[in-house]
This record gives sequence, C-alpha cells and structure tokens, in this order.
Amino acid sequence: MSLMTFDDLKQILAECAGEDESTGLGPQALDTPFSDLGYDSLALMESAALIAQRFGAELSDDEVASIGTPREFLDRVNVAIPRAA
Repeated sequence: MSLMTFDDLKQILAECAGEDESTGLGPQALDTPFSDLGYDSLALMESAALIAQRFGAELSDDEVASIGTPREFLDRVNVAIPRAA
C-alpha cells in the first residue's frame, strides 16, 4: 500500500470535520498543533477510522489522542501502513 501524503490527510480531515476542502491547510500547518488549527479529538478519531479503512493503518485511541500535529499524524500513519509482502 502507498504512503499517505499531506494532501490525503488534508482531504480526510476536511471530510471528518465537515469542512470545505478549499479552506485546506497549507504546508506551514504541518507543525501547528491540531488545537490551534481548530480540530478536536473527535475529528481526529473519525479521521483515524477513515484512514484505517483507506490505508489499512490501525492506530489505537490512545495513540490518536497523543498526536499533536499533522506531521506527527502522517508519521504515525505511514509507519502503521501494512507493507506488501
């Protein structure tokens, strides 16, 4: 399976937070805390569930709760994506 990109994450966050994709995040948002970006824990949990469906990356609720920034989310997901044998 391919790695998740920042664009993939932005699309999923927009879907789960009920936002228009056109208001998307710029590259400067990679290291901005989710709380400063306006995303709450529910949006992150929903995003993690959608990521699991699309990318096969399973993250525990505790792991998702400890993620602080989009860069950290991408790093955790990309490590968790199953690799083809």
